Amino acid sequence: MDLHEAIRARRTTNGPFDDRPLDPDHVQTILQMAACAPSHFNSQPWRFVVVQDQATRLKIAAIAGESMQKLMAGGRFWQRYRKYFRFSKKDIDEKGDGILIDTMPAILKPFAKYIFTERGGEIMARFQVPKVLGNDARKLVAGSPLILGITLDASEYKPDDLSGMYSVISLGAVMQTIWLTATSLGIGMQFISTPMEVEGQWERIVQLLGIPTEHKLMVLYRLGYLPDDARRPTIDWTSSQRKRTAALAYANRWDVPFVSTTPGGEL
Repeated sequence: MDLHEAIRARRTTNGPFDDRPLDPDHVQTILQMAACAPSHFNSQPWRFVVVQDQATRLKIAAIAGESMQKLMAGGRFWQRYRKYFRFSKKDIDEKGDGILIDTMPAILKPFAKYIFTERGGEIMARFQVPKVLGNDARKLVAGSPLILGITLDASEYKPDDLSGMYSVISLGAVMQTIWLTATSLGIGMQFISTPMEVEGQWERIVQLLGIPTEHKLMVLYRLGYLPDDARRPTIDWTSSQRKRTAALAYANRWDVPFVSTTPGGEL
């Protein structure tokens, strides 16, 4: 798979992975490529925690599932991110961004538009949506053969200092490098984000992984081989839509749209 193909093929894997460990050569390749990512002043502020031990993965899975259930039950998730949710293909085609929630139990579909109302939380609770999503999250993480944590050196990651911004840019570069390398190897990835959303949960993972105070755990991913017959979670979404170049780029000034000079180029 060449670079352009990997970029276009890269997707977040919402469903389960194959039930087999990752090839050690593939794990080594991912780490080697990650180490090639650019960083400010070649500081290389990132470190990687490669979790393959089953007992540790199950503990992280329990935290992730519990976090998902608490997050959904409290209603904060829907309120915080409601501007990104789409419930029809027409809507996502028109906006060109966000995520299309296209898979949910039939019993919930008539209530989809009420999720963001004051009664939304009540409706979700009535149909035990938080419990379902929490159980799905736990099973997805537990069934992932590898969990990868990425940290930043705390002396570099200073949110109120320019070095903090530079280190976050470096983090973005290393994350994209990992994701594209994984994609080229037939390995899927998904961000384990819900523990970051619930007070105290991320700290439990930091303690579980033994992250020293000199480093800050920034992200946690689950990785695994993509199955041939991918099964989708109970409630799922797609996010393949992308805005056209003309809606994203400007020529020299913000008020001048960028126009492709390549014959047949995308506008």
